[in-house]
Amino acid sequence: MLWILGGLALVAAIAGAAFQIAVWRNGPAVVSAIDRVAGGQQGAEQKAIISTGPHPSQKLVVWGPEHRDPADAPLPVLLFAHGGGWRSGDPVDYGFIARAFVPEGFIVVLVGYRLGEDGKYPGMIEDTANAVAWTHEEIAAYGGDPDALVLAGHSAGAYNVVMLGLEEQWLGRKGLSTTDIAGVIGMAGPYDFAPFARDSTIAAFGHVDDPAITQPPSHVRADAPHMLLIQGEKDDLVRPRNARILGDAITSAGGSARQVFYPEMGHNGPLLSLAEPLRSRRDVLDLMVDFSRGAVANPNSGVPKVSDDAAQAAETSVPVQGETR
Repeated sequence: MLWILGGLALVAAIAGAAFQIAVWRNGPAVVSAIDRVAGGQQGAEQKAIISTGPHPSQKLVVWGPEHRDPADAPLPVLLFAHGGGWRSGDPVDYGFIARAFVPEGFIVVLVGYRLGEDGKYPGMIEDTANAVAWTHEEIAAYGGDPDALVLAGHSAGAYNVVMLGLEEQWLGRKGLSTTDIAGVIGMAGPYDFAPFARDSTIAAFGHVDDPAITQPPSHVRADAPHMLLIQGEKDDLVRPRNARILGDAITSAGGSARQVFYPEMGHNGPLLSLAEPLRSRRDVLDLMVDFSRGAVANPNSGVPKVSDDAAQAAETSVPVQGETR
């Protein structure tokens, strides 16, 4: 009997080690696989993978409801940009985002952009803008409303979408305006990180003569789209000060920004809460859904209202520390 228990323990240990290695090598793909097994497809279906440029990373993945009457009214669109320090990531691995938002009544566009040397500033922003332009022109064919577009991103992807919402030139080059965006959601995003000290930021931004132009707080303005900045207080990769500095700067400029801090979450906590089995806690998903619906319904009013339950974690409890990035 003991040898059987010992064998089971060994198998469990090996499986656990294998899981950790898999997460380390490609965390989002593993998270998405677990989400699919634990929660099923949630009525969501991958509709297309679209190339948006000559580089393999310039692509997007469109998700929508598995069954939908073409006569139905068009749905709002959530465009999501992945993280990875501008060095790694693939939108194909983020199906769990679609399985979270499609059941809530959204068409989801998962965005890829050039990485590493090929995608250094401003390449990553240009590619994200190109994805927005494609979505604005083509998403109606997939049941989406091009006039009800919310941008979201995690970590490096949060930087990309926030820059699109704040600095008008990127969408302007595509014949669009920041008024074509109803709202922007940044999750654990780096917004105030100059001077560049980490390998990832040096590689992506170190060549820029004036680092200030790369920083979102340099571009705040009163008429920017509504913004929701979500952050874990225990994030030691992208410090909470980033969200506070940007949110306060937007508000001071007369713009619309809501800052929500989760005391027990680290860098990946907000993102992981969108996947099963963690999705069952629902607070981050409900917050994002409420914000997106409010932004789409009231694009020119103040900060979109969210439910009291969704906003419970909006607590500023840690002072800004200037010496951390």
